[in-house]
Amino acid sequence: MGWLKFIMERNVFVGLITVLILIVGLFSINKMDQELLPPVNMDAAFIDVIAGDLAAAEVERSITTPVEIAIEGLDGVKSIHSTSTIGRSTIEVTWEEGLGNEIFPELESLVHSITTNQPNIQDVMTGQFSTSSTYEFYLDLSGGDMAEITAFAKNVIEPRLEELPEVRDVALQGALDEEILIRFDYEQVQNLGINLPQALNEISEENSEATIGEFTDENNTPLLRWNATSQTLEDIEQTRIITDNGLIPLKDIADITKEPSESASYVWKNGSNDFIFLQIGRTPEATQVEMAKAVRSEIEEMRKEGLLDKYDLNEVVAQADYVEEALNGVTSNVFIGGLLSIVILLIFLRNVRATVIIGISIPTSILLTFISMWLLDYSFNILSLIALGLGIGMMVDSSIVILESIIRKKEQGLPHKEAIIQGANEVSTAVIASVLTTIAVFIPISLLSGDMGSFMIILTIVVAVTLISSVIVAFTIIPTLSNKLLKKTLNENIKKDNIFVSLYGKAVSWIIRKKRNSVIIISAFMIIFVSSLLLITKIPMTIMPDVYNRYAEVMVELEPGLTKGDKGKIIDAIDQSLSAVQDVENNYVLDENDVIYSIINMTKGEKITREQAEVNEEIMRSLNALKDTLPITSVEGATSVSGVATIELLVKGEDFEKIQNVSSDLIDKLANLDGVLEVSNSMERTSIQEEITIDQSNLVEAGITPAQLKEYTEQAFLNTAFDEIRVDSTTFPMIATWKEPLTTKHELLSLSIPTPDGVQPLSDFITLTEKDSPNQISHADGTRYALISATTGGRDLGSINRDVQQVITEIDTPNGYSIELAGDLDEQQQLIEEMLFILGIAIFLVYLIMAVQFNHLFHPLIVMSVIPMTFVGVISGLLLTQQELSIMSGMGVIMLIGIVLNNAILFIDRTKQLRLAGMAVPEALTEAGKNRMRPIFMTTFTTVAGMLPLAVIGGAGSNYQAPMATVIISGLLFATFITLFLIPAVYRLFSKKDTREENNAEIRENSKSIV
Repeated sequence: MGWLKFIMERNVFVGLITVLILIVGLFSINKMDQELLPPVNMDAAFIDVIAGDLAAAEVERSITTPVEIAIEGLDGVKSIHSTSTIGRSTIEVTWEEGLGNEIFPELESLVHSITTNQPNIQDVMTGQFSTSSTYEFYLDLSGGDMAEITAFAKNVIEPRLEELPEVRDVALQGALDEEILIRFDYEQVQNLGINLPQALNEISEENSEATIGEFTDENNTPLLRWNATSQTLEDIEQTRIITDNGLIPLKDIADITKEPSESASYVWKNGSNDFIFLQIGRTPEATQVEMAKAVRSEIEEMRKEGLLDKYDLNEVVAQADYVEEALNGVTSNVFIGGLLSIVILLIFLRNVRATVIIGISIPTSILLTFISMWLLDYSFNILSLIALGLGIGMMVDSSIVILESIIRKKEQGLPHKEAIIQGANEVSTAVIASVLTTIAVFIPISLLSGDMGSFMIILTIVVAVTLISSVIVAFTIIPTLSNKLLKKTLNENIKKDNIFVSLYGKAVSWIIRKKRNSVIIISAFMIIFVSSLLLITKIPMTIMPDVYNRYAEVMVELEPGLTKGDKGKIIDAIDQSLSAVQDVENNYVLDENDVIYSIINMTKGEKITREQAEVNEEIMRSLNALKDTLPITSVEGATSVSGVATIELLVKGEDFEKIQNVSSDLIDKLANLDGVLEVSNSMERTSIQEEITIDQSNLVEAGITPAQLKEYTEQAFLNTAFDEIRVDSTTFPMIATWKEPLTTKHELLSLSIPTPDGVQPLSDFITLTEKDSPNQISHADGTRYALISATTGGRDLGSINRDVQQVITEIDTPNGYSIELAGDLDEQQQLIEEMLFILGIAIFLVYLIMAVQFNHLFHPLIVMSVIPMTFVGVISGLLLTQQELSIMSGMGVIMLIGIVLNNAILFIDRTKQLRLAGMAVPEALTEAGKNRMRPIFMTTFTTVAGMLPLAVIGGAGSNYQAPMATVIISGLLFATFITLFLIPAVYRLFSKKDTREENNAEIRENSKSIV
C-alpha cells in the first residue's frame, strides 16, 4: 500500500492534522446546541374548535363533518381522526411523509374558511405536531396576597424575563384575573321595555374612543377624536339606558361589581391554589441550556436587588437539567468505557506503548465525530447521545485490529516498517468490509415509517460518522504512531502460542478433522438456537422504554360542563390520591377547561425508596380509581414517561346502539384479562338534553317570528362578554348576566314574552322534550367508532397484546361493524413487522457487501451462519436482566449483527489469504483461528467495556441506552465464543475436496491477491 508508506514518511503532516482535529473538535463541542430532542416537524397536525355549549351531535354535524370532508380533498392526506364532544371538535390529520410544508398551510386555510362564519364557534386553533415544546422551564411564585402576587408577576417577573434574548414569552397560570360583572334585574328590564342588545351597545358606546373626522381646511389638518372612556365603576353605573319611561342610569336596573373571573386559569400545588405557575418558552435561536442559564441568572439578579424578599420563587421543572444530566452521563460513560478498553488492551498486548497508541486514537476519533456532527448542524440530544454511546463501543475496533496485526508481524520477526505495512495491509480489506457491513446494517433503520423514521435517520448518520471517523484514524494515526512509539524489535524469536491458543487449535483441529465432527457441532448449536426461541414469550415487551428521571405528567379528561365547585372536588381527590403514593414529593395540577394536567415530581437521590416504574403504575391505578365516583372520563400519561401503556381498540360502525352492544361485550372480556387495570368506553357517558319544539300556530297567532322567540329564549340565559374597560391602567372584560339566573325548566317556561297583544308565557309557544345525547362522538376517516381504552400494569405489553388478539377473535360483530387495534398495541404490532422487514433488508445488504469483498457467493453465507447464535445471546441477556424487548433493544439486535459479522469476516478473510498462500482447508482454518483469536477477543471485550457503563450505570437516558447495551453485550459475548468454533465447522462442512492441485490452480489464478 503506497499510501501507507506516504503516511509514515509524512509524520509531521499527520501530527499537525491530529492537532487541528483536537482544536476544531474542542471548538465544535462548545458550538453544538444542547437539547432534549432534535427539532423535527411531524407529518401530522391538530385542529381544535371551541363551540360553547353546543351538543356533541350538533358539533359533529355542523363542524366536524364539514371539516373532515374538506380535508379529505387535500392530496397526500393519509388519515383523519376526530372527536366531537359538548362544545368542542378535535381533529388529528396525518399526511404522506415530507408534505408538511405544502399541506399544513392549505389545511389551516380550509379550516378557517369553514369555521369563520359560524356564530357558535368561539375559538379555532391549528398546529403541526413537533418535538419542540411550547414551554420548557417552569416556576411557582407564592408568599402573600394573591392580588399582590399577581401584580408582582405581571409587572416585574414577566417583563424582566421576556426582555432576555433567550426567552420567547412567559405565561402565567393561576394569576388573579378579574372582570366587571353587570347583573341585570330581569323583571325591571321587561317592565321598562328595555331592548337588552341596545342597552349593551349603549354601555359600549359610553366606554369608547374613536376618530370621527378631520378638519381639512385647518393648519396641519387636525383629527377630531371622540373620547368617552369610563375610568371607574361609578362611571359605568351612571351610563344612561333608554327605556319606555325615558333615560335612567344603569345602576337602577343592574348591579355593577368587580369580581374574580370565572374563566380564569387555575393551578394547584399539593391541593392549594394560592400561588402562580409560570411557564417560560425559548426563542428558536436559544438552546434549552442557554435559556435556563439566562433565566436563573436573571432571577439571581432580582434576588440581589431584594425584589424577591417578600416572595417565594421556586423551580418546578427545567428540561435543561435533564439534557445536562444526560450529557454528563454520556461523558462519564465514555470516560469509564475508554478506561476499561485501555485496561483490556494492556492485559492482552502487555505493551504499554501499544496501549498509549490506542489511548491517543480514542479521543481523536471522538473529536473527529464531533466535528462532523457540527458541520452537519446536529445537536447534542437524546438520539445523538445514544448513537455516540453505540458508536464509541466500536470506535476502537478498527484501530485494535490494525495495531494487533502490526504487533503480530513484529512478533514474527519482520523488520519494523515492513511489519507495519504488512500488518495494516493484511487486515485492511477485512477492516473496511467490517465497517461497511456495520453501516449497511444501520441504513435500513431509517426506513422506519412515521416520525420514528425521522429520528432514526439522525441516529444512523451519527453512527456512520463515528465508524468512518474511527477508520480514518485507524489507517492514519495508528501506523504513524506505531512507527514512532513501538519498539523496533519486540522479540528476537518468533513468539510461541500461549496455552489458550494451543487448546483452541486442538479443538478446531478435531472439529474440522472429519465432516461428521462439524455436523455434530452445527447440530448442537442449532438445538441451542431452537430452544432459545421458546423463551421469547418470557421476555417483557414494550414499544419504547421510559425516560425515568423521577418526573411524570398525567392528563385527566373531565366530563364537559363542570362547574368550578365540581373541579375543586376533583382537584382535592387527585391531590389526596397522589399524596398517598410513596415517593411522590409534590404535584402541580393545571386546569385547562375539560382537561386537567398533573405534573408530578418524585423523590431523588437518597430519598428514593421505590423504582419509578412502580411509582408510575400506582399513580395511574389510584387516579383511574377516581373514575368510579367522579366525572372523569379518562386518565392517561401526557408523555412517554408515564410508565403505563394503554390498550386502545376501535369499535367501528354507524349505529350508536349497535356500537354500544359490541363495546359492552368487548369491555366485559377485557376486564377479565390479567394486567388490564381500567377499561373505559368513549361513548358510555351521555348527557340529558332538552329539545325545543315550537308551536307554529300559536306563534303566528301571537304575531311574533321564530327569530324573535329564539332571541327571547337566549336572553333568558344571558351570560356574555360584550366589551372591555380600562380602570387604573388595567383592562377588565365586561360580562352581562342576570341577578337571578334561570336554573329550572319551570322558570324558563314561566317567562313572560312580549307580543303585540301583551305578554304571554313562553310555555304557550314551546314544549321541551328530554333526550339522551352522547358526550363524545369519534370518527376515523369519516366512520363513527367507540374508543375502548384501558391502562395496563403488572404485565408486559407483548403478553397482553396476545390476550387481546384472542378476545377480538372471540367476539361476533354485525355486518359492517369491526374491532380494530389502535394505540400502543397497534403501534407495537406495526413496529414489530417493520423491524422484521428492516432486519431482512439489513441482512441482504450485509450479504451484498461481503459477496463483493470475497468475490464469492458462498463465503458470505458461512460468515452469516453466526447470526442465529447471536439471537441466543440476545434472548438469554434480556431474559436474565428482564430488560424489555423494544425499539431500542431491536436496534441493538440489528447493530449487533454488524458487530458479530466483523469477527466472522476477520476469520474468513484470513482463511482465504492462507488458502491462497497454499494451505489446505483444515490447516488454513486452524491457523486463521489462532491468528485471529486475539484481535477477536480484544475487539469483543473492548466493545463490551464501552457498552458496560451504558448497561449498568443509571442516570438520565439510561433506560433508552440500557436495553441496547444489554443486547449487544450478551449477544456479542455469546456469539464471539461460538464464532471461533461454528465458522470452522460450517466452512469445513461445505468446502470441496481439498487437494494441492486445486490450491495451486487457485494460487495461479489469484496470484495478485496473495499476501
